[in-house]
Amino acid sequence: MSAGWICPGRKSVSYFPAVASRGRARKPPPVDAAAIGRFRRLLGGGGAAAVDSFAVLDLLKGCFSEPIARQAHTIITKLGMGGVVFLRTALISLYSRTGQLADAHEVFVGVSGPEKNAACWTSLIAACVGNGEPQVALRFFREMQAAGVEPDKVTLTAALSACADLGALASGAWIHAYAVRLTDKKNNKKKSFSGDLILRNALINMYTKCGDISNARRLFDLGPHRDVTTWTSMIVGYALNGRAEEALKLFGELQATQQRSHLVSPNQVTFVGVLMACSHAGRVGEALQHLRSMREEYRVEPQISHYGCVVDGLCRAGRLQEALEFAEAMPIRPNAVVWRTLLGACAARGELAGAARARRRLLEMEPQREHAGDDVAMSNAYAAAGVWGAKEGVRRRRRREPGCSLIELEGRVHEFVAGDRRHPRRREIVHLLQGIAEISSTPSSEKIGLPAFREEFGLFSISGSKIF
Repeated sequence: MSAGWICPGRKSVSYFPAVASRGRARKPPPVDAAAIGRFRRLLGGGGAAAVDSFAVLDLLKGCFSEPIARQAHTIITKLGMGGVVFLRTALISLYSRTGQLADAHEVFVGVSGPEKNAACWTSLIAACVGNGEPQVALRFFREMQAAGVEPDKVTLTAALSACADLGALASGAWIHAYAVRLTDKKNNKKKSFSGDLILRNALINMYTKCGDISNARRLFDLGPHRDVTTWTSMIVGYALNGRAEEALKLFGELQATQQRSHLVSPNQVTFVGVLMACSHAGRVGEALQHLRSMREEYRVEPQISHYGCVVDGLCRAGRLQEALEFAEAMPIRPNAVVWRTLLGACAARGELAGAARARRRLLEMEPQREHAGDDVAMSNAYAAAGVWGAKEGVRRRRRREPGCSLIELEGRVHEFVAGDRRHPRRREIVHLLQGIAEISSTPSSEKIGLPAFREEFGLFSISGSKIF
């Protein structure tokens, strides 16, 4: 912190650098209440004139909790800096990382129209993606374009992440085409993003998560420069799309590249993709070898996600007892995902004792939470074991939650929730469902189990309002 930012002759210099130096660090430690207090005392002692907007920006970079974020916002307001656009942009990012999306949007709304630049829009779009609202992120991306603000590569990367989360392939492909043809309106020179590694990685991630492996691989092969994210996105993409052999083959190529140049080394996410591929391919022994090599060869510490992949592989191979023993012996305490994997596998294979053991662990971990999937799995386990009384008991206790599904149509994502009557095209949808219901009542529908499906889930029950 430059001493020139503090009023000469004032002892308050000892207060402010302690705050600002935190924000200047590459990875600043959290600004705590004590640091905020020092800042307030500095301002209260007449030091406000010594603080400029860049100093406040340093403060914002070190805030990581909701209460501290609100106090920092109050300080900005008291300093009369609420109209500084880059501080508002920083506030949007701050509220985003503390999970306060509504506050982030409120700050954005407070920016006057002409001052809403690409950075401001991008902060809001990224905030929506980071807080699990990809649909809202894409809506703001469209509003940004309608407002005549040209997105940059950071904006496009955030929008592509939203498409990946939604599986919105058409929207992602449109953004891809937009990025390629994007033109600088100022000098009429084409700004090609095709060679940009960050954007290329985002495109690979989007295509793989949307199931378009061919386009993802084409982008992977597009240029000679690849970082660990490029390799990892493609390996994980292969694994997620059931192409385990190709994922493992590509990992072999990464290992060969690493041995030759030592420029790219696999990270934790890379190994998640590798272990997932081993699980899907039934290569349990190879998965265990990779788990050992993480620490011994690559100095990568295995996390719960890696152990979970091994448990999944053992379950898929039918080695349920080994899977249970492996979970109990893990150096990391198994989480709910691991026990839920074991519960589902044991239930599917009629291993009632193993299913009950996994269910018991889940109840110990989440005593206050009701999980419908756990009840269904236990009900299936009882049915497979012929314990019909227990199955009926679980079924009666089960409280059904409304189902939800998403589809993308003509560049828009539509959400359907059971029991929701608010869809603007409800009449057309009901008419279509009635037609499906009529088809399901024909003799041929018996062969594919539609009546039982209808009875179990009520998907065609128009009058019962299961869907509308």
